[in-house]
Amino acid sequence: MRPTSILFLALATQGTSATVFKRASTFAARHTKSLARDLRVAFGGILPRDSASNAQHVIYCKNSPPSGVLGSGSNSDSGVGSGSSLSSGVRSGPASTTKKGSTPTGSAKGPSATSPWQLTQSYAGSNFFDGWDFWDTDDPTHGTVQYVSRADGQSAGLIEINSAGNAVMRVDTTPSISGNRKSIRITTQKEFTGGLIILDAFHAPTGCGTWPAFWSNGPNWPVGGEIDIVEGVSDYTNNQATIHTAPGCALTTDNPAKLNASASAVTGGTDCAAATSGNAGCGMRSADNKSFGPGFNSNGGGVYAMLWQSSGISVFFFERGDIPDHIDAGAPQPDKWGLPMAHWPAAVCDPWKYFYKHVAIINTSLCGDWAGSAWTSSGIPGQEQSCAQRTGFSTCSEFVQKNGGSFAQAYWEIKSVKFYNTTAPL
Repeated sequence: MRPTSILFLALATQGTSATVFKRASTFAARHTKSLARDLRVAFGGILPRDSASNAQHVIYCKNSPPSGVLGSGSNSDSGVGSGSSLSSGVRSGPASTTKKGSTPTGSAKGPSATSPWQLTQSYAGSNFFDGWDFWDTDDPTHGTVQYVSRADGQSAGLIEINSAGNAVMRVDTTPSISGNRKSIRITTQKEFTGGLIILDAFHAPTGCGTWPAFWSNGPNWPVGGEIDIVEGVSDYTNNQATIHTAPGCALTTDNPAKLNASASAVTGGTDCAAATSGNAGCGMRSADNKSFGPGFNSNGGGVYAMLWQSSGISVFFFERGDIPDHIDAGAPQPDKWGLPMAHWPAAVCDPWKYFYKHVAIINTSLCGDWAGSAWTSSGIPGQEQSCAQRTGFSTCSEFVQKNGGSFAQAYWEIKSVKFYNTTAPL
């Protein structure tokens, strides 16, 4: 554990004065980072390639890679899984940052006692990239992107552990290229079925042509299922969480409230099966415009949690100032989080039948089946004008090739990715 982590944990026992100190310390540490961006919207739909008029209504899932390689439905190009289950890990990195005074619905404050959820794997600090495979073959989503190995990523300056101890994954910003632009895609070497995953990130990629995602995927896509936890394209501001499955999984309603979710809309329809939904799956769009894009970044990011248990699959989001203390303390208590952003109940989609042996994936694609098809879309909050109109380029690929400087904000800055499980039945 880093010295700052020890200090924060010690201060946490001293009440109000600790909170004040924590606010001042983390604000000073983070204030130097240039995070302010324009708001963007994570809109649920994109256009199938043969129908430009419907670009706002369908999101592509990620195609299955060759046999033996784990793919991701809506981002289905994952690396090879190790086949082993997640083992215990070590928590590292400072517990940042400023907490707001009020507590919105869905978050829980106050000191944590104990939690049935035990840490099984932690990716954080100087060892963050250990335990991940770097995908360095073609992008199954047909993007104008070239994923590179760990060695190539390091030599090109695309990955690093920064001075704050956070993992950074960038897109190449060479001014002009003739082919695909270099980027990073990583996949956990260990598999998991059920449990709790928590991502703490300060920055996520934004900008025209980008397609970042944090997601998980099972074998033989879409048979093993896909869960998109964080995903969106270009200038969208509201995150979309989506599942893609084999036939048989479908929602009974397109009303998020009736599914016990706080999402503003169900996107892509109620059919979650990739084969019968045009690879759209069934997604839910966050009502929070700080859940994705520049709004997320300028607010210091936040925490995403995916809970996979017998009652269903849920995705939660907490803005930076509203992260429950028990998450920072490493003792998460999901039963205190209130309504999730997205929820797929077991009654309509058995979480053990349609999802198994997942690996977690983080990547930034460019153009491709979603961002490329949505290039001419407009009228979406945060993207009142299309990327084509604003950039003057008729295609996403041409823009990506000729405007490397536009991808200065197309990077992830991640404090940690942590896996939890419980000895009690899920």
